[in-house]
Amino acid sequence: MEHKIIVAGCGGMSNTWLDYLEKRDNAKIVALVDLYVETAQAMNEKRNWNVPIFSDLSQAIKETDADLVFDITIPSSHKQIVTTALEAGCHVFGEKPMTENMEDARELIRISEKTGKQYSVMQNRRYLKQIRGFSDFVKGGSIGKLGSLYADFFIGAHFGGFRDVMDSPLILDMAIHTFDQARLISGADPVSVYCHEFNPEGSWYKGNASAICIFEMSNGSVFSYRGSWCSEGFNTSWESNWRAIGEKGTILWDGVTPPICEVIDESKEKGFIHSTKKIPIPCDWSHQEGHWGCIDEMFSAIEEKRLAETDCRDNIKSMAMVFGAIESAKTGQKVML
Repeated sequence: MEHKIIVAGCGGMSNTWLDYLEKRDNAKIVALVDLYVETAQAMNEKRNWNVPIFSDLSQAIKETDADLVFDITIPSSHKQIVTTALEAGCHVFGEKPMTENMEDARELIRISEKTGKQYSVMQNRRYLKQIRGFSDFVKGGSIGKLGSLYADFFIGAHFGGFRDVMDSPLILDMAIHTFDQARLISGADPVSVYCHEFNPEGSWYKGNASAICIFEMSNGSVFSYRGSWCSEGFNTSWESNWRAIGEKGTILWDGVTPPICEVIDESKEKGFIHSTKKIPIPCDWSHQEGHWGCIDEMFSAIEEKRLAETDCRDNIKSMAMVFGAIESAKTGQKVML
C-alpha cells in the first residue's frame, strides 16, 4: 500500500524525517503545507519534489486524497493540525509534545478514537540498540525486581531563540525524552511526582534550566531525574546517564556505549559488602535506530492495524510526567498523575 503524505510545517522539518520519506518505497509526498508559502517553496526546490503547496491543510487533503499527515509544526499548532487531519480521515505522525497542555492532549486522543485514525508521536530515543538491550535486561529479571532508576542529564546547551525565554526550558522542551525512556526501561508508568525547578548562577536562560524530580512508578519503583541545560563541563550524552538498581544487582548505561551490569556473586560467601560479578547485556536489537526506527514502527502499526508503540494513548503518560513536574515545581507539592 502506498501512503500519500502531506508534510505540515516545512520550517521545522528535520533532515532526518525528510531523508526517510525519500527512501521509503511505499511513501509518496503529495503536498506541503505551511502558513508561510515561501518556506514550503524553498523546501520544495531544495528537495526537487515539485509538489503542490498549500497554506490550508483541509484544502490540501481534499485536493490530494492524502491518507497520512506528518505534523512537524510548532507545538502551539499541533492541536489544530492533528484535529484537522484526523477528522479528514488521515492518520498522523507528529513531533513531541502532543500539545501544550494535558486537556488538549486528551481531546486529541478522543478524536483519534472517534475517527478510528492513528496519531503517533516521535520518541526517537526509544529506538536505540543499547536502550532496547537495557530495557529487555531489566524486564528479564537478572537484577531482580527493579527498586530504583536514576537518570542524570547535564548539558550546557546554547541554543539561542525561543528556548532561552521559556519558563521551563529543560522540563518542557527536553525532559519528555528522558521521562519516556524511563517508562521504557522500567516497564512502568508514573503515579506521582515531586519536582524542584531552579535557575542556577551562570544560567543564560530566562526560565528554570535545571530540575530535580522524583517519580513514584506503577511497579513500586522510584525514578529520580537530575538535569540541567546550563551545565558547563563534563556533559552527559543526550540520552542521559543511567543507573538501574534491583534486588540482585545494578545496571549502568552512559547513553553511548553498551550498558554494563554487576550482580551478587552467589558462589561467594556473603559479607559486609557482597562480592559481585559482571554479566553481559545483549544489545542485539536489529531494527533501524533513532527517528527511522520510530517511523518504521508507526508505518508498521498502520499496515498491521494495531496501535504504534508511541501511539498518543501511550505517549500522553510521558506528557503527564512533564506537566506534573511543572505543576509540582509551581506548587511545591507532590502531584498525583
